[in-house]
Amino acid sequence: MPTEKKDSSKFKAPIKGVTGVILAGGKSSRFGKNKALVEIDGTRLIDRIAQRIGSIFERLIIISNTPEEYRYLHLPIYVDLIKGLGPIGGIYTGLEAIHDKAGFFVACDMPSLNESLIRYIIEVREDYDAVVPRIRELMEPLHALYAKTCLPVMRTLIRSGNYQTMAAFQMIRVRYVDEKEIRAFDPQLKSFLNINRPDELPDIRGKILHDGR
Repeated sequence: MPTEKKDSSKFKAPIKGVTGVILAGGKSSRFGKNKALVEIDGTRLIDRIAQRIGSIFERLIIISNTPEEYRYLHLPIYVDLIKGLGPIGGIYTGLEAIHDKAGFFVACDMPSLNESLIRYIIEVREDYDAVVPRIRELMEPLHALYAKTCLPVMRTLIRSGNYQTMAAFQMIRVRYVDEKEIRAFDPQLKSFLNINRPDELPDIRGKILHDGR
């Protein structure tokens, strides 16, 4: 197992040229209410993520179909251009909205983001259309970088009725960040913890508080 890399991200300047994009447009049907507003250790999920992503990127936006719930964050909020498509609709909207050539997209229910891993994903993008974490065969499309060059493919998929984000990976240049690379920054893979049901909250809280993130 690779040695965990020391975190020097605390002293790094915010990244320019890539916009941080928080996807908060999901219906949270399995959770029963808007999980972005659920509190962990006294802090809302969306607040935790906005604080973390906002410290990494110079620009930060939110994609949400309920913008009134997030006005208090004083961030630019964009409503899905085409509603009802799921994550691909949020990514498509984000890529249309941002002024930078690429965006780092993250779901609103991932409370243990690792700044050093995110910065590494940005560093290895080169000329790829997307940079996507991959653990064995499991990909993490909602913790990934997408360039505006993905837009034509996403438009094609949407027009064809294929709303699977990962279908785009067969049609664009993807740099996969594999498990060995990920564990160098995040040995326990806590970056990809997400919350789908209320009964998962105690376990998630325990892992986050133990981790200190």
